[in-house]
Amino acid sequence: MPQEKPHILVIVGPTASGKSDLAIALARELYGEIISADSRQVYRSMDIGTGKVTKREQKLARHWLLDVASPTRQYTVAHFVRDATKAIRDITKRGKLPIICGGTAFWIDALVYGQSIPDVKPDPKLRARLQKLSASQLFAKLQKLDPARANSIDRHNPVRLIRALEIVMTTGKPVPQQKSEPRYNAHWIGVSRAQEELKARIEKRLDARLRHGMIAEIKKLHTNGVSWKKLESFGLEYRWIARFLQKKITRTEMRTALLHDIIAYAKRQLTWWRKNKEIRWVKN
Repeated sequence: MPQEKPHILVIVGPTASGKSDLAIALARELYGEIISADSRQVYRSMDIGTGKVTKREQKLARHWLLDVASPTRQYTVAHFVRDATKAIRDITKRGKLPIICGGTAFWIDALVYGQSIPDVKPDPKLRARLQKLSASQLFAKLQKLDPARANSIDRHNPVRLIRALEIVMTTGKPVPQQKSEPRYNAHWIGVSRAQEELKARIEKRLDARLRHGMIAEIKKLHTNGVSWKKLESFGLEYRWIARFLQKKITRTEMRTALLHDIIAYAKRQLTWWRKNKEIRWVKN
């Protein structure tokens, strides 16, 4: 008789929708532990810019996969699937409920639906060739070679674009997409907000982060050895504040561009998740 798949709860939704608050509340109610599915919160010393839950909030419910990597290194979807799988096994073994919560859609689908992410080693020669291309040229190339991955990636992020191209050009085939048979008994919740309400929340949160030291945090990362190029590769807050700190743009230009990009990112997240008919949408 086949063994029953582990039950997990998956909480998704656009940035600033309130996913973390809901995850903590449900973890306390359902005897659960939270596995963060955020491609930037895995990095140490990237707290304000990523909206990482505070130490106080972490005491309310145990969190996994926060602060597990140095921002000078690359933590990939393959690393996430490996580490999240171990965490689910550990949590389930102790009779608790694993709760996956985050906004990195590609990572969550890779975990739940068991895509085999190729463990492709960096190719210095190929990367050197690709680094000569602009972000728009890299994106156009990825659209031809792996249109599904291009649909989910940050098209302005050369580091991620080069990595995606490195995988498809090395293996000769696109990264496998969602399979019909999931690895887990996944129960999906999507956190929904009205469009104008979400925009207002994004703007309010951005201004709060700017007041509470986000610029200083990113400046300290650079002082501690994270290059401007690496900071920009993290996208959104890190891209625009790194440019501001290099005096390439004014503070007003930084805030305007950043707000625009965060709102656009939230739209891309919603577009991805609306395709998943298993998600039960709730207003938090």
